[in-house]
Order: sequence, then C-alpha cells, then structure tokens
Amino acid sequence: MSTSQTDIRSDVEAIRSNPRTQVLIIGGGINGIGTFRDLALQGVDVVLVERGDYASGASSASSHMIHGGVRYLENGEFRLVKESVQERNRLLRLAPHYVKPLPTTIPIFSTFSGILSAPLRFLTHKSGKPKERGALLIKIGLMGYDSFSRDGGNVPRHKFVGRKKSLAKLPKLRPDVKYTATYYDAAVENPERLALDLVQDALATGSHARTANYVEAIGSNGDAVVLRDTVSGETFEVTAQVVVNTTGPWTDLTNAALGGATRFMGGTKGSHIVLDNPELYEACAGGEVFFENNDGRIVLIYPLNGRVLVGTTDLEADPSEPALCTEEEVDYFFELVGHVFPTITVERPQIVYRYSGIRPLPGHGDTAPGFVSRDYRIEQAAFGSSKTVKQLSLVGGKWTTFRALAEHLANDTLALLGRSRTVSTADLAIGGGVGFPQTPAAVATWVKANGADLGEERTRILLGRYGTNAAKVIAAIVAAEETDAPLATLPGYSTAEIGYLMGEHTVHLSDLVLRRSIIAFVGSLDQAVFDELSELAAAAQGWSPERLADERAQAAENLRFFHGIVVEASNKTAAGAVN
Repeated sequence: MSTSQTDIRSDVEAIRSNPRTQVLIIGGGINGIGTFRDLALQGVDVVLVERGDYASGASSASSHMIHGGVRYLENGEFRLVKESVQERNRLLRLAPHYVKPLPTTIPIFSTFSGILSAPLRFLTHKSGKPKERGALLIKIGLMGYDSFSRDGGNVPRHKFVGRKKSLAKLPKLRPDVKYTATYYDAAVENPERLALDLVQDALATGSHARTANYVEAIGSNGDAVVLRDTVSGETFEVTAQVVVNTTGPWTDLTNAALGGATRFMGGTKGSHIVLDNPELYEACAGGEVFFENNDGRIVLIYPLNGRVLVGTTDLEADPSEPALCTEEEVDYFFELVGHVFPTITVERPQIVYRYSGIRPLPGHGDTAPGFVSRDYRIEQAAFGSSKTVKQLSLVGGKWTTFRALAEHLANDTLALLGRSRTVSTADLAIGGGVGFPQTPAAVATWVKANGADLGEERTRILLGRYGTNAAKVIAAIVAAEETDAPLATLPGYSTAEIGYLMGEHTVHLSDLVLRRSIIAFVGSLDQAVFDELSELAAAAQGWSPERLADERAQAAENLRFFHGIVVEASNKTAAGAVN
C-alpha cells in the first residue's frame, strides 16, 4: 500500500525518523504499558508498539478485578497470592480514581464439601469431579488470605455469618444457603483508561519515550525488527539493544514472526456479559457474589458502572482465532445467576455488552484450565539471527500484578543494558490518581477549585470519569466554550469532551466507543449515539467522507461480531451523511 508523508501519524513518524532505541517493547497491553512506563522513568530510550489499540487485546477482556486471588492458595501459589494482595492494596492507593474497594461474598451451601478432594487438587491439579467448597475449606482459605494482608493491608478482614444474617443482607440468595463469607478485594472501573494513564505517564518523562498504536511487528532483518503501520501500510525497521515481547497470548506467534519459534503459551478463553437488570443489581447489595461452581469454574456477579457483570468461563483457546462469547456461554451464565438468585429472571434482551478474551497463561499440558498457574515468568531467547540483540519474552501476567511484573521485567531489561534502577514505582501515583481527593470534603475542595467555569455537577462527573486528569479535560472544554455543547443523544458528554478524547492516541472510531469511554460497555451506544459520535470523531480527525464511511463500517462490524451490539454502518440521519 502506497502512502504519502501526510498519511504518516506523528507518533509513527517520531519512531520511523529515529529508528534506533535501547529497548523496543512489542505489545501494548497492561504489562507492556507498565514496563514502558517503568523504563521511561529510568531514563531509558524506549519504544512501545502495539498492533491494535492500547489495552485492546487480553487486557480489555478481564473481569475488571484487582484481586489477591484467594483460590490460588489451593494451587499452592503462595508467592503470587502475597504479591497480588500487596499490589491490590498498592493500587487502591496509587490509582484510587479507577480502583475501588469491592466487598466480595461467597455463598456457601455445605459445611464439609471439598475437604477430601482439596488435598488431591492441591497435589495434582487434575481433579476428577470438582465440588463446591464447603464452609470449613473456605474458612481455612480466607484465614490464609487475610494473613497476606497483615503487612500494609488496608482492607477489612473476612467475616463469616450464618443463614439468617446472610439472607438479611442478600435476601434474594438461594434459601438453602448455610453461610456466607465476605472479604474485600477491589474492582477497576475503567481498566482501559487506567492503561492510557500509564502511557501518558511514560510520555511525560521526555522524548526518550516513544510509542505508537496500530503498529505491528511482522518480522526481523538482521538486528532490526520490521514494523508495519496498519493505518498507512508503511513498513519500516527499528533496531534495539533489547527486544521485549509482551504480546500476551500471542507471544509464541510474535516470536515466530521474529524468527525464533517458542512454545511458551497455553491460554484459556474467558467470557463475560454485562446486564441491565435492576433487580439483579439491587440483589448484589453493592458487592460481588463470588464462588467456584461445581464444574470448577470461577463465578462472579457484581455491580459495575450501573450494570451487572457476570462471568467467567475457562475454556481451551487458539490464539490465532478470535475469542467470542458464545450463546452456550450465555446460557451457562444465566444458569449461574439462577443457581445463586433463583427468583431473578435474566433474559437475552438485558445483555447490553458481551466480550471474551484469551488469558496469557503458560502451556499446561493436561492440567485442568482452572489450575493453570496465573503467575508469570520471563524467558530470555535469541532474537532471530542476530548475535547481539537480546530478547525477553513475558509468559503469563495479570492485571492485579502489572506494576510488580513491570518492575521485574524492567529490572531484567536494565541488567541487559548494564544499568541500574534510579526510580521506584512502588509509591508513584498513576495518572489521574495523582492528588485524587478521597473524602467528601476533599472532593468538594477540588471541585470548587476546578469547577468555576463548568459548575459543580459537571465537574464532579468529570472528576469521577478521569480522576484529577479531569483538569485537562475541563481546560479543553473551557477553551472550546464558543462551540461546546451537550451531545444531543448523550447529554452526559459534550462535544469538546469528545474532541479531547479523540486526541488521546485515538485512531479509529472503535477506540472512542470501546476504550476512551465506557459508552458501549454500559449499553448507551444506540444508533443515534453512534451517528453523532461518528460525526464528531470525523470533525476532530479531519476524516474524509470515504474515511468516515470506512470507520463506521469497521466499528459496526467490530461491535456486532465481538460485543453483540447492532448498529447500521450507513448514516442516513446525520448532516453530511455518507453511504
């Protein structure tokens, strides 16, 4: 595909015009982005490329949880549980604008179930017929879990109550519930925006940090990685001392493209649905219902962004194929809801969003999917035919531990460069979490200081949406005072706010509706909203009618195929309509 200089995005041109760097990170999921930020803070000349949008792969398909992983205790992954609990506590402090405490309740229907099978599962990880955990086993697990929070813990310890108190708190629970156990974890309300905050943190360190989305690694040429800009079709090369592969489930496929076949990965598919069901939302009483089903799969039902998230599955998956939430999985989720809340009806029209992704798990042979390690490791391998370039591949990793993982991966990279760490991220607030007010009085003070032009209500909404980065959004809105107006179809947003979001490394219309905002996630993306956002995106980016038509078609197909949202690609209502 030919291209002119004007077709090259500035992010891409900054890399293409200076194609030498110390470190090239391939893969802009949460772990690649975290490592990019960490190395940028050390002053390393580092480039990050991502073949899609930032946090659009496995990182976009999580359960939105920042959790210690109580069930990993049964796998014997004590190091991972300890690190996960510590990182959960840390993220509650460092990213309080998006990471919130989440009371989590386990409904328990027996006292001793699982006691005999648990040791076998612990030793072999190949259970024959999994069973729901009984009270005794869960109590032992939560006591161990609490022990990991003693050092710097900032969430309450677990509580056990009997049937009467359980039904008083959660009256829609199955009436044969014997106990409930409640402990605290955390939820990340908008993970894609948290990832974008990390990107912005890295770029703020200086010109030694460069990044571009929609740039894929397609091969190697001697010491160089061959990259392709998927927007313009431009192919170019970048040479680095260290190449870091953080492409998650696709790690082996990336290594093969670079000329070094590996067999590190063995990911499993996890799907979720988002429901607009007020009765189920209320039944959760502001917390998560979490348990292991009798088929061994983890079940979670919890309120998120005004909707109810239900998941998840754990199925074998092929990373070369797209991950989709199937109708069979939807049926399974409905059965799960009925298992816990038997009087609540859930139906397909209540599904406002569905999604699926492949977990970046290591190869696991005949180990049952639920028992595959969620821990991570770093593999050093040869880079193509090069005798000088070093290559590291990340195997595993999860949202909760991204900061610690990035620290580990950055340290290994620094060692290969012969450098030492100069900055710690352990207590470094992230993006809009810097100075985020966490008490009603502090919020009122922040709103008063920043909301003179927009008013209290609008300023509070923006603070909740962007953390203290809302100040930048407010400045953009104020600067566009002459033309800014609430959206006709979605008055909770304004035209200048959408313009601001389109300037955040936003390349495609899908980026806007799926990751720069939660508009699609919460079911707010109907045809009229889609039409209005399309026109605003085109105006912000200067798209031609032909480009806008392509963007609408691409977004409509993406929304239908992956998320079950149906909108028409043709625009028959907006001004300047395209066909």
